[in-house]
Amino acid sequence: MELIDNLALGFSTALTYQNLLYCLIGCILGTLIGVLPGLGPIATIAMLLPATYSLPPIAALIMLAGIYYGAQYGGSTTAILVNIPGESSSVVTAIDGYQMARRGRAGVALFTAGFGSFFAGCVATLVLAAFAVPLSELAFKFGPAEYFSLMVLGLIGAVVLASGSLIKAIAMIVLGLLLGLVGTDVNSGTARYSFDIPQMTDGIGFVAVAMGMFGFAEIMNNLAQKENRETFLDKVTNLWPSKADFKRMMPSILRGTAIGSILGVLPGGGAPLAAFSAYSLEKKTSKHSEEFGKGAIEGVAGPESANNAASQTSFIPLLTLGIPPNAVMALMVGAMTIHNIQPGPQVMSSNPALFWGLIASMWIGNLMLIILNLPLIGVWVKLLTIPYKHLYPAILVFCCIGVYTVNNTTFDIYLTAAFGLIGYLFAKLRCEAAPLLLGFVLGPMMEEYFRRAMLLARGDYTVFFTRPLSLGLLIAAALLVIVVMLPAVKKTREEAFVEE
Repeated sequence: MELIDNLALGFSTALTYQNLLYCLIGCILGTLIGVLPGLGPIATIAMLLPATYSLPPIAALIMLAGIYYGAQYGGSTTAILVNIPGESSSVVTAIDGYQMARRGRAGVALFTAGFGSFFAGCVATLVLAAFAVPLSELAFKFGPAEYFSLMVLGLIGAVVLASGSLIKAIAMIVLGLLLGLVGTDVNSGTARYSFDIPQMTDGIGFVAVAMGMFGFAEIMNNLAQKENRETFLDKVTNLWPSKADFKRMMPSILRGTAIGSILGVLPGGGAPLAAFSAYSLEKKTSKHSEEFGKGAIEGVAGPESANNAASQTSFIPLLTLGIPPNAVMALMVGAMTIHNIQPGPQVMSSNPALFWGLIASMWIGNLMLIILNLPLIGVWVKLLTIPYKHLYPAILVFCCIGVYTVNNTTFDIYLTAAFGLIGYLFAKLRCEAAPLLLGFVLGPMMEEYFRRAMLLARGDYTVFFTRPLSLGLLIAAALLVIVVMLPAVKKTREEAFVEE
């Protein structure tokens, strides 16, 4: 009964005129940036963070959440019709979705992607609502030592589940931790790593790092790539799948929903990992494995269900424990901080309308997205006729205005441009930027909890090993490191991130 009462509060909050409007705006923007290759939800949310200053907290978070899961819908449209993944998690959708379009089954592929995303999003939101209360109650048992150990586990998980080289992922985490230490020491009041630059004594701005590494760097990366304009828009005729198609895609949707719901919660997980994992599972378990890469409907249903389920359940550790499991959730931490909201279990008790309103808005958003995407496919694909060279100058101007309005100083613009160049260099070196952002967000929090634990234990470092919960989390982190170094697991990990 308590869950029903909480959801009733959530829907009464989410169904207000203002929150419905911002949910719709978020869904439209999410679909738009999913359709336009190269932007992605991370870059867009980073760009829009300054714009949320003037919004009520609930409306701001509902809009940003809509952008995140909305991008999973939009990314599949161009992956299927143009063979250009609009979002990183849609890379695997393009493999079989585009081949279905070439065989005249673009409509069926789009329906499969949309229906799979809708079903998975609704189920994953139910999982989020069901686990929110018990996890929040568990979080109240956490002290500074437990939170520090949980963040250690989170960072190790981010390294293990990051695509590419483990060494590079570790280096990016460490760099993010170091950047998070720049500023003034809270205890001593001494400036550290500021290089005698007055603007650096308050620390490096979160918006500057996020917008530079993901906004500016993404723009530079995409300007360097050739554009592909071949589409199959004229082949989108019959959207409704046959009975045989439903029989083949429903088990894939169910499996994808389960995989995405689990992987979305894990540190370093999220939509891209869930999509790759679901595709690998479908390819190994399907009775029609010979069709994969040639237009197998399971190759669209599984990944699209998984990426949407993961995007919803990634809110679980953020809302219940205050720990962001991936880069997008790290940005959500920034958005909550902007509105003086401390992420964690206290949100449910101190601001239940915000907590449950955000969850309820996800059901409403998924309904909006299924209505927006299928009938408006033609509109979204027409947007691809706009040359990117005309879009990106406007995006850059918008970014610069947003960065400037944070502190009304041009130094932040220069800093963002510097991080943009660094992000572009990292992309060329195949270093994933997401672990850096996680390290940057968690670094100051880890330092704070470490110091609190040391103060309470009077400098005794064994406090992390004598408290059962803390010890359990550290053992889990150690086991994760050992398991990932095993040759068989290492090989499987590398294969999971191969873009076919």
